[in-house]
Amino acid sequence: MSQERTTAMAHHKQPEGSAGTLGTFAGVFTPSILTILGIILFLRLGYIVGSSGLLQTFALIAVAHLISVLTSFSLAAIATNIKVKGGGDYFLISRTLGSEYGGALGLVIFLAQSVSIAFYCIGFGEAVAQLVSRPGDYIVQFIAALAVTLLFFLAWLGADLATRFQYVVMTFLSLALLSFYIGGVMNWDPAILAQSWVKPENSPPFWVIFAIFFPAVTGFTQGVSMSGDLKDPGKSLPAGTFLAVSLSMLVYFSVAVLFAATRPLAILSSDFGAMGAISRWDFLIDAGVIAATLSSAMASFLGAPRILQSLAKDKIFSVLNPFAMGHGPTGNPRRGILLSAGIAYLTIALGQLDLIARLVSMFFLISYGLLNYATYFEARASSPSFRPRFRWYHHNISLAGFLACLGVMLAIDLSSGIVAISILFAIYHFLKRTARPARWADSRRSHHLQRVRHHLLEAGSEPDHPRDWRPYILALSDDPERRQRLLQFAQWIEGGSGITTVVKFVQGHGVKMRRHRAEETQSLSKDVSLLRSDVFSRVVTGHEPTVSLETLLQTFGIGPIRANTVLANWIRGVDGGEKMRKFRYGRYLLSAHRMGCHVVILSSTAAAWQNVAEQLRDERRIDVWWRGDSASRLMLLLAYLVTCDHMWSDAKIRVLAVNYENDSEENRSDLQNIIEEVRINAEPLIISRTKWEEILHCSGDASLTLLPFSIRNSEPVDMFGHPFDESIKALGVVALVQAGQPVDLDAEPDEGEAAEFAAALEALESANRRMVRAQKEAAEAAENAEKMMALLEPGSGVFDEDMLKQLKAALQARSKAEVAARKVMREEMKSKAAAEIVAAQEVKDQYEKDEGD
Repeated sequence: MSQERTTAMAHHKQPEGSAGTLGTFAGVFTPSILTILGIILFLRLGYIVGSSGLLQTFALIAVAHLISVLTSFSLAAIATNIKVKGGGDYFLISRTLGSEYGGALGLVIFLAQSVSIAFYCIGFGEAVAQLVSRPGDYIVQFIAALAVTLLFFLAWLGADLATRFQYVVMTFLSLALLSFYIGGVMNWDPAILAQSWVKPENSPPFWVIFAIFFPAVTGFTQGVSMSGDLKDPGKSLPAGTFLAVSLSMLVYFSVAVLFAATRPLAILSSDFGAMGAISRWDFLIDAGVIAATLSSAMASFLGAPRILQSLAKDKIFSVLNPFAMGHGPTGNPRRGILLSAGIAYLTIALGQLDLIARLVSMFFLISYGLLNYATYFEARASSPSFRPRFRWYHHNISLAGFLACLGVMLAIDLSSGIVAISILFAIYHFLKRTARPARWADSRRSHHLQRVRHHLLEAGSEPDHPRDWRPYILALSDDPERRQRLLQFAQWIEGGSGITTVVKFVQGHGVKMRRHRAEETQSLSKDVSLLRSDVFSRVVTGHEPTVSLETLLQTFGIGPIRANTVLANWIRGVDGGEKMRKFRYGRYLLSAHRMGCHVVILSSTAAAWQNVAEQLRDERRIDVWWRGDSASRLMLLLAYLVTCDHMWSDAKIRVLAVNYENDSEENRSDLQNIIEEVRINAEPLIISRTKWEEILHCSGDASLTLLPFSIRNSEPVDMFGHPFDESIKALGVVALVQAGQPVDLDAEPDEGEAAEFAAALEALESANRRMVRAQKEAAEAAENAEKMMALLEPGSGVFDEDMLKQLKAALQARSKAEVAARKVMREEMKSKAAAEIVAAQEVKDQYEKDEGD
């Protein structure tokens, strides 16, 4: 394990493109197996068997290794999909879930591993104290502090000594296990084994024992940081990890069986030194304990500083930036080693470690859970870049691993689990608010794009309905000076529900224009990002702006997301010398209107805009000039959307109606009912004198005025048919509105295309049922007529009274058959008509879907 952590450090300074040198055994298997076969195996597994019985011990070993196996699948997949650099779990999670999750996890794992140094050294101290027959807290703490000091110097000097140290450790561990296996076979007692299957009475609960055992399996991820230093990461990481987990499972199961077959449960539960008593050569067990504790502590001493160094290099926490510096050609993180040593000394000095120990276990479980979730997240994003070399993987394996970690964490210690999760999410939210933009591309964007695809397909499968309308705005902006006000106004009329795209048209063609378009795209994107971060931008080139606009309106969007509103600034300079520009401007607006888009024109001087910004929120007023048409309903809806913005949340809306002959009680009641039906809080007013001067008089002090307009002779005109002049500036901030489609503000859920289609289907089904019934009646009538005619077989040429009755009945039956046949024809025609209606609706839906695509 020391090898793994050490080379992780070296990887930070590894030249780009340099090949790794480590194989599966040295780079992955050895560091992993040395951590798994640690102090729990030598000093606690006997107690676990004695307290739980062999059957329950098998269960907890299986559950713990289930997490190991599931997480190993995730590790193999994600570690063979990207080149893993220094930082281990932190690197993988930050490059998948983002810097916030990665930074939060990296910080707590650094602290957990630093505290683990003290845990392992305390275990070393307990083992040495027992050997010298000097037990006692202070002796154990003193020996542990000495061990921290020794390991500190090894870590300070670098990786070479640690690399050689791990092979020495593996030799002692192998000899210790061999001694135990020999002693276990020699002392095998079938009678003791038969009595050891069931747990004894008054034994601790399952999850309490599991919490003691689980740290034993936490070393299986130690090879992850080796990916950049391996000859073949795609082969070594999965093979080395699975080999280490499989061998450790075999060791733990077999050692548990030998414990149960050689010592009664009562002895095992009270004697932590049972392994030495069973072994053939007990001194090798002592050597194994010392080697296991020191190797695990060394691993944490090498791993924790490298996580801290990786965090510092990513500049996630500014206070940690000094720890990015490395020493020597391998970039040894000596500053991080100093900090880890300080934390270890402090932990040893505290003495009472139970609470910290539980939190540390929770943090390791969280790291495995997030590693599983990160892999699941990456796989479910369905990004074409997710191409792991490890092929035996399915995303549900990672999901199961994540849920297993979460369930086990809460089952072991609910309170500690909640505290650990709370700490993690507190750091996450801190980073969410303070972290700089990430210096790398993670998988969140792929995830969002996949969700966008899913939701677009779902939305596209449903018919349009007026209740679903929201503004998808194309903001036409060639003037950088007025762009800020245009985007601010777009944000107001979005109401938190729409999407705005800023569009700039550039005339020209050819290679030079393509280069110019790329420059303009970059410049527009930069300008827009400084004004608003929640809008998109697009530069469109073409010979003629009007044609470019029509093309854009037909092709913009995807699926059900299509532009439905065009927003533009009012044209500057409306004197006589600008007639041609004014004419082109009107053609521009007319093209948008003919393409079925609503058109909104913003007119405001800088002074008027500043006056609105200085007004108190409850002093603002929005005036809507109402004519009872679609444009009026659209203006009222836009006024409501503006009040959804926090700057306008207390603004009042006035509806000034000009479509009534007089201000009578009946007219006021009618207008009030219209407003109430659309569920918008507004004050109704009826203006009987419809002149431009009256508009200036009533709305001169309004914060925002919404007026209808139309296009006449390619020129915008007011509601009276007159061209706008400079007097519009007297109204302050004005929005001129023209509806491009019918606007329904009080549409019911059971209205619209869906209801029409459902009614057509019902009519088709009803017509088919009637047709089948008519066909059946016709067939019965025809059969009856044939029977009646068959009875008419006169024996002589004389028709008596009975014969006449039979003839009359036969003629009636034939008449009924003819009526039934005509009814069948009518029902078939109705069914055909209903089928044509349904088919036409399906063609319409498919056409709209194809248009969106």
